[in-house]
Amino acid sequence: MEHLTAIIGPTAVGKSKLALRLAQDFPAEIVSADSRQVYRYMDIGTNKPTLAERAMTAHHLIDIVDPDEDFNLAMYCQLATEAIKAIQQKGKLPLLVGGSGLYVWSLVEGWKIPQISPNPRLRHDLETRAKQEGSYVLYKQLQQIDPLAATKIHPSNTRRVIRALEIYQMTGQLPSQLRRKETPDFPILILGLTLERGELYRRIGRRVNKMMQSGLVKEVEGLLKRGYSPTLPSMSGIGYKQIVQLLQGQLSLPAAIEQIKFETHRLARHQYTWFNLRDPRIHWFDVAEDRSRGKVVKLVRSFLA
Repeated sequence: MEHLTAIIGPTAVGKSKLALRLAQDFPAEIVSADSRQVYRYMDIGTNKPTLAERAMTAHHLIDIVDPDEDFNLAMYCQLATEAIKAIQQKGKLPLLVGGSGLYVWSLVEGWKIPQISPNPRLRHDLETRAKQEGSYVLYKQLQQIDPLAATKIHPSNTRRVIRALEIYQMTGQLPSQLRRKETPDFPILILGLTLERGELYRRIGRRVNKMMQSGLVKEVEGLLKRGYSPTLPSMSGIGYKQIVQLLQGQLSLPAAIEQIKFETHRLARHQYTWFNLRDPRIHWFDVAEDRSRGKVVKLVRSFLA
């Protein structure tokens, strides 16, 4: 029987590490559910698996588009669904791993998202308005047009707000009504990893320090030298935005590091709104517990039996 196991939770909690361990215990391949790891040349700031880790087991949906290429949820769903089916056909277990709630639930709940091509001129007009009047003006407009769609988007996520407005203006239909769900016809196990907030923040701090030591500044310099504009959506990610500001003289190095940590803390809190600790579909494990890995392996083995 075909199966799917998802490993979810906040950033820096250890999802990728667990996935690699499970791939040693079970014949499995990893499907990324990270909205930033899709971009080539952006390795350190997105905390991509190393080449050695990717050699341990196959990884999918990593390094699939250039930083200046358009990438959206509909494209992700199509590619990830194809990857999951291919893994299942090989008799292996797909491990859906990542902290992007939008990506995870689109697959787990079987969202059917229409392929609507972007309108560059409309998008440019909306981006210009966001810069001139503030991004919240666009979010307020979306709230008036489609309150349900607005509840699914963080007000500061200008890119997704613009996409929702773009869909409405191009189709005349509410974005929330264009999506329908078709539950996948195979069993799905959702493993949630969590950690006490203070310890999670300490892990985030150590990760950010490691990124800086590994050459995040040089990575961003390289992207700019390749001609990728700081205004690209891919460059708006945590870490990249702050290092661009550092290179432009708008932030000092200590301030950039602190902002990266602060924004990552905020991201982790937001991820818990996507992955609710009281969601009955999620089997939660505290990674601080010594026996958590053994419990996870036992649950997966029972799920596959």
